[in-house]
Amino acid sequence: MNLVKMTLVTLVLAVLTSCTNPTQTVTPFMDNNPQDLSAWGIVAVQGGTLALGQDVMPYDLNTPLFTDAAHKLRAVWVPPDKTATYREDRALDFPVGTVIAKTFYYPKDSTGTLLRNHDYSADFAGEGLDLAHVRLVETRILVHREKGWVALPYIWNAAQSDAVLERVGGAMALSLLMDDGQTQDFTYVVPNANQCAGCHAPNATTRAIEPIGPAARHLNKTYTYHDGEENQLDRLVRLGKLSGLKSADTAPKNANWRDETAPLDKRARAYLDINCGHCHNPHGAADTSAFYLDRPEHQYPAGNTGICKPPVAAGQGTGGHSFDIVPGDAEDSILVYRMASTNPGVMMPELGRSTIDEAGVALIAEWINAMDGDCRPAQ
Repeated sequence: MNLVKMTLVTLVLAVLTSCTNPTQTVTPFMDNNPQDLSAWGIVAVQGGTLALGQDVMPYDLNTPLFTDAAHKLRAVWVPPDKTATYREDRALDFPVGTVIAKTFYYPKDSTGTLLRNHDYSADFAGEGLDLAHVRLVETRILVHREKGWVALPYIWNAAQSDAVLERVGGAMALSLLMDDGQTQDFTYVVPNANQCAGCHAPNATTRAIEPIGPAARHLNKTYTYHDGEENQLDRLVRLGKLSGLKSADTAPKNANWRDETAPLDKRARAYLDINCGHCHNPHGAADTSAFYLDRPEHQYPAGNTGICKPPVAAGQGTGGHSFDIVPGDAEDSILVYRMASTNPGVMMPELGRSTIDEAGVALIAEWINAMDGDCRPAQ
């Protein structure tokens, strides 16, 4: 067993640590924005562990967003005596006062070297992260106030004791040890508050911010809590925090894009949904492209699937290719070309990454190469 694998085993054991008696209570700030993340009480450092606050529920997604291979601890707090309302095709309708936190971090070895790996299986087990085995980078807060959702980015200090509000965002040089022993150097970018709003506004007309991840199709999976395994939607219902849904069995469910036993089409559509669908939908920022990638369970007209569809705007973003998707030819498809780029004028998504998700690109390429069809005009 090599050093990286041994470190991963250690990390898995570490993240299984469960903080079942949280002491901090959540304060949903409805007017002001505290400078210190700990003031919210949703996540805070306690005895060398990043612990969740009282009545805070961790959650996971069937297929997560790629953010330079960062791992994420997601958590939500719903005010006492209030419930979220089920919505089938959007994020759950959380009540005013709800606080959602997403903490970005990297596993690290005994020397402090940050690791780039794709094993997310144990990241969300239990309710705490052992800081001896992880490096915290940022925590993004979404708070539902009377006038709507507000996004706030917090950056963790060098001491890993707290995170500080940085509305202008930030950037930091990181170096990750890859599974093959190579080192990857890049600039990790923390978005500013406006950029957060850019992705979290799935309707480009209203520009109203809302969560992306906690939608039924992403949440519909089993999670390992400190008191056992349970479907996340069913748990919310059982705890009285979700109304309008009888059972998770009736809710949509995205595939796990890394589950090779799942159909290729479902895996690819799930990946594109979480990474691209917040903009590429009929009402999103990329609505003029008429290339829709959200809601895998929804069947869009052929003209909106990207297959043999010319781009709306030409330029370097096309790479000289003629169609968004060319069946059977990923190399000639604009979609793959843009996913495989880090050029700011070419890359998609435009925000949220400085590196290429090579495994994601490979999945979408495999999906396109398996398609039947021909973009050449009929003779």
